[in-house]
Amino acid sequence: MDLKTACPGKVVDAETAMSKIKNGSRVFIGTGCGEPQHLIRTMVEDLNMQDIMVYQMLSWTFSDYVDDPRFLRRFSLKLFFISSSLRKAAFEGKIDYIPSYLSQIPRYFANHRIGLDVALIQVSPPDEHGYCSLGVSIDITLAGMQNAKLVIAQVNPRMPRTWGDSFVHIDDIDYLVQYEEPLVEALPSIKNSETSSRIGFYVNQLVDDGATLQIGFGHLPYAILQNMTNKKDLGIHTQLITDGFLPLFKKKVITNRKKTLLPGRVVASLCMGSEALYRYVDNNPMFYFRSSEFVNDPTVIARNDNLISISSALEVDLTGQVCSDSMGYLFYSGIGDQVDFLRGSAMSRGGFSVIALPSTAQNGTVSRIVPHLSEGAGVATTRGDVNFVVTEYGIAELQGKSIYQRVMELAQIAHPKFREELIDLAKTRHYIFSDQLPPSQDDLIFIEGYKNRLTLKNGKTVEFRPLLPSDEFAYRNFFYSLQEKTIYFRFFYKMKLFSHEVVQQQWASVDYRKNISMIGLVRIGGHQEIVAIGSYADESDTEAEVAFVVREDFQGMGIASFLLADLERIAKENNFKAFSATVLRENIAMLHVFKKRYPNAKVSGGNDVTIIMDFDDAVEPGEATDRKSVDTNDCICPEPEGR
Repeated sequence: MDLKTACPGKVVDAETAMSKIKNGSRVFIGTGCGEPQHLIRTMVEDLNMQDIMVYQMLSWTFSDYVDDPRFLRRFSLKLFFISSSLRKAAFEGKIDYIPSYLSQIPRYFANHRIGLDVALIQVSPPDEHGYCSLGVSIDITLAGMQNAKLVIAQVNPRMPRTWGDSFVHIDDIDYLVQYEEPLVEALPSIKNSETSSRIGFYVNQLVDDGATLQIGFGHLPYAILQNMTNKKDLGIHTQLITDGFLPLFKKKVITNRKKTLLPGRVVASLCMGSEALYRYVDNNPMFYFRSSEFVNDPTVIARNDNLISISSALEVDLTGQVCSDSMGYLFYSGIGDQVDFLRGSAMSRGGFSVIALPSTAQNGTVSRIVPHLSEGAGVATTRGDVNFVVTEYGIAELQGKSIYQRVMELAQIAHPKFREELIDLAKTRHYIFSDQLPPSQDDLIFIEGYKNRLTLKNGKTVEFRPLLPSDEFAYRNFFYSLQEKTIYFRFFYKMKLFSHEVVQQQWASVDYRKNISMIGLVRIGGHQEIVAIGSYADESDTEAEVAFVVREDFQGMGIASFLLADLERIAKENNFKAFSATVLRENIAMLHVFKKRYPNAKVSGGNDVTIIMDFDDAVEPGEATDRKSVDTNDCICPEPEGR
């Protein structure tokens, strides 16, 4: 459509359009990479313009002017989110930050809590029906223009035409300024790729095939997405599309087939990245752009089953409070979409949230896992909203956990050099037991290789991983779930109590190489329970004592046989050559498990049978002709001495 023919009275140059803005006006400007740069520059350069109050979600172009005192005397910037380019200005008090949930901002415009006189937006050229597209910036831009008294649009042929609620008819625009220029490009800077990659590795473990994801902008989200290439049929419902998604689109990792809300479509409201990304979303029906009041509405988000929200933070305290928008008293970013998606994911069937952050800041000198939030820091996310917290040292699960458990979970994923200090400070606040041992100060990334899983004949999956200090309550609950006979077979006497002191004695010798316990976890009713434990402890440089316990309702499913082989694998990695075990002679089932794998094991003793099992004699399933089914009655052998 030729605009000069269709609406000649509306087509003007930028100077003429800006002259329509009166002094004292409240001006809304389109978001981020969709902002009308030419209109902004023309407005600033019009020295007749005075006392203008500007509202914008995410700003780039104004960073060229905020250090000019003359600009600050004429314009007041009010931002809902602080971009990296304006962070210094925010620290210096040159801009005003409005803390708001993204889902609520359009409502502020509609009910005139924030009144708007003018909206400056950027659109694509109109089609033959007169419809332009807001392209990469729908978010709060649509509501901003709908509730402004005067709408001025920069018509840029480089703006993509996006599907969804992005279309604006030329009848709803007061002035049209035709001006072609490249869109703002926004690519995250790469920081400490090893740390980011390790965080991505852990987050990847939490994401199942078929999940629907929300994730933000920055180097850390970019690294997390890079770790998703092994997934299948992911869906996307997110505020922001970035270049980090492009490889997943092209490799068909993101298909949106399993989404329960708008299957087959990527739901978003904003796009920030490179020219390649803008060309990818251009006229691509896979993308469905909607305003923030839809995309960020927790009740809408919750309509996606298995919605996983992945966001970042500046610091997390030991009780689970999260700060994401300020460094002490200095405003750093914004509340943005974090709380909307945390609450939406919590209401999603099978959904949950992840807060991901490096364990340290300022070149490793400051811990981001802290005893308390910094003075002046804002609590963007309450301790009641947090589920998983991930650093490069592991995963902490907080939902439904007590303060004691939270302290142990979070100290466990803090940088090793800060763990003991965090535990000591937690003791002074009476968060934890006064005799609590701190987590190991080793970097335990190597134990990730110990993890394994077994699918049972009933369809359930048992996940195996090392037992950690934060598992104390789950370990305790496991013990008290066992029958008296099971406990007797394990400890050789009818042990009645499994106290905190008993557990502490066990942790005192754990090093995950010479001494380790592997737990088997099964998901039951939305959470995981321990159903089995297998341990070994060194007897000499080459021999370790091994022990097992399997909960009664999971006996007879091959779990002990699997654990025995798995512990052998780990023991071999740590230079052991053989296992030993002491078993009550009446514990026929456990003796059979050992003899199945080590048919040439040396057996001696009376009522207490001692077995020596050389790893070179191990028989894999199916190798021995007289081998019985692995579905034997798994039972118990005692815990290794000193455990």
